[in-house]
Amino acid sequence: MDKKQIDALMTKVAEGDNHAFERLYEETRRGVYAFAYSYLGNSADAEDATQEVYFTVKRKAFLYRPGTDARAWLFQIAKNLSLDELRRRKQRPESLEGLSSDPSDPPKLPALDLMTAALNESEKEIVLLHAVWGYKHREIAKMTGLPLGTVTWKYKSATEKLRRAWKEEES
Repeated sequence: MDKKQIDALMTKVAEGDNHAFERLYEETRRGVYAFAYSYLGNSADAEDATQEVYFTVKRKAFLYRPGTDARAWLFQIAKNLSLDELRRRKQRPESLEGLSSDPSDPPKLPALDLMTAALNESEKEIVLLHAVWGYKHREIAKMTGLPLGTVTWKYKSATEKLRRAWKEEES
């Protein structure tokens, strides 16, 4: 689904259209989940963050400005919620730290685990925006405030790192 279609859905969501909200969720949830997972590193927290993104969208859709980039808006909400969760983790007592590795947790996604381990925050953000969300390098440069050449270079560098990490993982 392209930017204009997602923008149209978001505009309808802001008007209270529940069918548009369902469609927006179905069209964007995988990307939001992947983005949250790249920050949080486990399925349970990524699922929670994804759900929280859509609760936030439902509550605050009226703040969305039609004609802007709805995907970027979702991405920013997911990023903020993920960073909030990471801050909460740092404040938890050490005795609670191992709880997220509970055997009942859903299985991790190897490709996202690899990406989280191999790339820095900036590289993860660029790869997710391009590969998952479908943004062009020029759009990513505008969103991140980085020069286009830097975005292109970081994307190429990140994909090379991922290829090397994948080969190491296979051997």
